[in-house]
Order: sequence, then C-alpha cells, then structure tokens
Amino acid sequence: MAHEEMIKDNSKLSSYDAYFEKVQSRKKLPQSLQETLTAAFASILVSSFPEVPGGKVIEILADTSIADALKILSECNIMSAPVRNPDTENSSGWRDRYLGIIDYSAIILWVLESAELAAVALSASTATAAGVGAGAVGALGALALGATGPVAVAGLAAAAVGVAVAGGVAVDKGMGKDGATAADKLGEDFYKVILEDEPFKSTTVRSILKSYRWAPFLPVSTECSMFSVLLLLSKYRLRNVPVIEEGKPDIKNYITQSAVVQGLDRCNGRDWFDLIAMQPISELGLPFMPPAEVISIQGDELILEAFKRMRDNQIGGLPVVEAPNKKIVGNISIKDIRYLLLKPELFSNFRKLTVMDFMQTIASQETGKVIPLTCKLDSTLASVIQSLALKSVHRIYVVAGEDDEVIGVITLRDVISCFIYEPPNHFDNHLGFAVKEILNQ
Repeated sequence: MAHEEMIKDNSKLSSYDAYFEKVQSRKKLPQSLQETLTAAFASILVSSFPEVPGGKVIEILADTSIADALKILSECNIMSAPVRNPDTENSSGWRDRYLGIIDYSAIILWVLESAELAAVALSASTATAAGVGAGAVGALGALALGATGPVAVAGLAAAAVGVAVAGGVAVDKGMGKDGATAADKLGEDFYKVILEDEPFKSTTVRSILKSYRWAPFLPVSTECSMFSVLLLLSKYRLRNVPVIEEGKPDIKNYITQSAVVQGLDRCNGRDWFDLIAMQPISELGLPFMPPAEVISIQGDELILEAFKRMRDNQIGGLPVVEAPNKKIVGNISIKDIRYLLLKPELFSNFRKLTVMDFMQTIASQETGKVIPLTCKLDSTLASVIQSLALKSVHRIYVVAGEDDEVIGVITLRDVISCFIYEPPNHFDNHLGFAVKEILNQ
C-alpha cells in the first residue's frame, strides 16, 4: 500500500513538472528576461499584494449547511472560501482553526454523488429505505461515485440499483430495477429528494470537505515572496492561496488566480510586461493544450453530463459546440451549478434538461451570461489578459476560421505561467518537504 501511495504521489508531482516543462519549451522567451522577472517577483513580499475587496476575507463555518454555503459564495460572487472550525475559536494556530477550502468544485462533486443516490432512492419504496439520509454516503455512495459511462440524468449506474435491491431494498411495483428506469423517475422529485429535502438541507460543509476537494489548503506567510505564490497558482495548480501572519491564526488575505491576472492587467505599459504581453499568443506557444485535448459538450447533451465531465476531468468550464466542426455557441462554468441548486423553479423538466435549454434559461436571468469569451491565434497576450480581467472569468477559448471552431483554451493558470519559470531547487529551498507532502494529498 505504501508503495502504491508513493507511485501516486510521484505521478502527481510529475504531472506538474510535465505541464511546466511544456510551458517553458513553448513560450520562447530569452533566459535573461525570465531570470530578471523571477528575481523581481522574488523580491516582492506577499504583504504588498492588495487586500481582498472590503479588506476582510469571507469565511464559512464548518457547521454551515451546503445550501447556505452555496448562497454565501453566490451572494459574495466568489468561487471559494476558507472553512473555519467553530470548535477551535481559541486556538492560536491556523492548522487547528481552518479545516480547508470550500468551493464550487467540492459542491458539484457532492451533488453529483447525491443525485446518483437519489436515483437509487427513487427506485425504492422510500428514500430512507435506500439509505439516503442526512450525510449518507457509505459503500453505496462510493459505488455510485466510482461508476463510469454515460450519464442518465444523474450518472446513475445500473449496478448501484442492483446493490440496493440485493441489499433488501423493496422496489415499488411497476418501477424497474435498472438505472435508466430509476433515472426516468427523477424529474421534479430530484429537487424534493436532493435540494428541498435531505440530504441537501442538513449536510454540512464539514462533512464533505475532505472527501470532495480538488486542491489542498496551503497558506503562506506575509513574508513569503510573490514568486512562490505565482508558482503555486500556476505550476502546482492551486486556485487560491490563503495568507497568514506569523504567530497569528487568522487569514489576513486570500490571493486567487483571478486577482493575480487582474494585477497583471494593471501592469500594461510597463517595459517588462509589454516585452511579453504584446506578443501574439501563438508566439508564446499558447494555447498549451492541443485541439484534440480540448474537452467540450454539445447543446443537445444533458446539463448534468456537462457537470459530470467537469468533475471527471477536474476542470472548471466547458465550451458548448456544434457538430461537426466544433463551432462555439456557448460556455458552461462549474459556477453555473448554483442556478440548479438555488433556483430549481426555473427548471420544470429536469429529466430532459439539455445544455442548450439550461443556457437559454440562465441567459433570460442574466443578459450575456452564456456568451463565450474568445480570441484568435494572432491576439496579443495583453488583450487576452484584459478580457479575462474585465469579465472576471477563468478561461478564454481560442477559435479559428469563419465558423469560430474551438482549437484551444487559455486558463488563468496558463497566463500566470507565461511570466515565470522555476529556478533549479526552488521548490526544495523555498517551499520545503512539508509543502510537497500537502501538494501530494
């Protein structure tokens, strides 16, 4: 087992190395310029980075329900928030006071598993009979989460229903014992079982935090260099880095990928910025991902398939395309799941809700919400940064031809990576073994 864990850990760090090596080999910047930028970022302390809007980091208590946590994220227009342990308010260390970070990715992982359990429950006589209660996960949930294959409304596997039946769950007369039939019964009952009733109402942030996360909780001190933060946000794929003061337990600041890119946008006109950002993205090797690897979805597919695809690939958004030439017609973000959870009245027929129906509905609520952000290969990096900063989005799609065929995607991570490289032994000298262990989690 220890050997298997070591292989898994090494594989994770190797994937970070592979991504960054690809970036360095493609962006074609003079070594002297990269070394100068690295030294400049290394001389800037984290304490000098602008504070979050309002000057106070939004935190969520661990005993907050998932529903209320989602409302907080939506109302504050943030993607994530640190989770504080209410049982350790008098603790002097951040390790005791904070349990991690809750974000939309964690919520979507939990929702999709809960939806799968709901389908099992609806194939049985009652939700309780199928073991769907407050915080119910267990072996049945693990089986449902591990299921693969096409999603039938909520990703239910026939095997999951089979387990429920074999375990003594009485199936209502007239209802099939297979996943497809169970999924057919979801419809409006999905909201009753998952969203308006249990487990959505009583499941707390604490109960899902460790099982449903994409990135570790890794704070840095105010005396840390901005270069290390940029490295964590790019190569090591963190979306946010909490900032703490030495000897104090509270989070003082919260640096996100989005905040860094907005900061870069304000550097427009400075020599070092223009040397890089005024180049066409193609000259910097962007997009780093080849067209064949761009994950997309079509408008006639189910919306939960879109969210499941994000879950399976650990990505935050998908371009919506038309076949056969991948013409872009929209964009679905992981953050959009809030519409399903907080405004179920907008979606009367969940069973047949397609991506296109979903986009049209939310577009009626927020003008321009689903219009995708795009650029061309001859666009400058500066214009890409400006678009990302202005719209406060996390990705821009690269299109080509008269049909706007999607040929790539540029993320905030990619943008930050264009400005830095990792000197030899920087990880060991400045981040250390403890950080390496956390990143491997």
